[in-house]
Amino acid sequence: MTPLLSYSLRVVASALRPKSSIASAVGRLSATPKRFPANRLRISYRNYNAAMAKPEDARSPPALPLPSAPNGGKFKIALCQLSVTENKERNIAHARDAIEAAADNGAQLVVLPEIWNGPYSNASFPVYAEDIDAGGSASPSTSMLSEVARSKGITIVGGSISERSGDHLYNTCCIFGKDGELKAKHRKIHLFDIDIPGKISFMESKTLTAGNTPTIVDTDVGRIGIGICYDIRFQELAMLYAARGAHLICYPGAFNMTTGPLHWELLQRARAIDNQLYVATCSPARDINAGYVAWGHSTLVAPFGEIVATTEHEEATVIADIDYSRIEERRMNMPLEKQRHGDLYQLVDVSRLDTAKH
Repeated sequence: MTPLLSYSLRVVASALRPKSSIASAVGRLSATPKRFPANRLRISYRNYNAAMAKPEDARSPPALPLPSAPNGGKFKIALCQLSVTENKERNIAHARDAIEAAADNGAQLVVLPEIWNGPYSNASFPVYAEDIDAGGSASPSTSMLSEVARSKGITIVGGSISERSGDHLYNTCCIFGKDGELKAKHRKIHLFDIDIPGKISFMESKTLTAGNTPTIVDTDVGRIGIGICYDIRFQELAMLYAARGAHLICYPGAFNMTTGPLHWELLQRARAIDNQLYVATCSPARDINAGYVAWGHSTLVAPFGEIVATTEHEEATVIADIDYSRIEERRMNMPLEKQRHGDLYQLVDVSRLDTAKH
């Protein structure tokens, strides 16, 4: 059975150490109580644990090395901040035009917004939902993405659409390679269920089912981790992607007029700084007449937290340069992975551990 969430963060202490070694050490210390009073005994025991721990113990299994990036890790990314209407056919055609224009301007990776083929609302999710696995006419949105990826020879992180699978609806992002093949599918793990009195109340769980699998994929523009909107608030997911060797995390998202001004940029920069990698977000354009008003401000953030490129709330396409050598540079300048305390904390990648067992 697939675990509900494929990561965990736990505080670790003596459970990680060989019991026989610890017992032996404590036995030797306790055998001379006059020379090692209680306070000294506690300090010695703690120091013993710390001495045994290694920085790589803070990740279980140990973090993977950053993979070599295609083409030297340099390319252009496009964030298509699209206007969205109630007309699905128009939205699909409009997205196609934006993707093709971005590709014509040199973008090798194009990212779309969250829920770009229809309105963002619980009432609309079932109406605009598509059977992605069936494809063809059952999923016109993803069929278009596949065609454009192949015709333009680009990688597409296809924002998200509502997906129908059996009796369930999901908020799903599809990633297409330059051959037009579906490389991965990410179902939003953390559903947007909030209630801020006098500001905003929304419960995705009224209609949507949460995904249960982190998604990281090797593409022609590097290794990419995927989150959708509210997923960005959970740093464990980004930490997991970094430990799996991601160069870039893409978050299609639609923050609102309450959380957007306060948290949108802050969270992006935090995820980039904490994990020393690139973070890209793509929002729908703002429509003040919509039932749900998006904040906009699609952004690319570099590994040191710098804003590489961004836009305001209107419809726009952000095109910017990515250079993965900046990841290695920042990790050499500030070697966090060598400074962690595996004796105090540990991120456990449940999926990788389960795979290793089988």
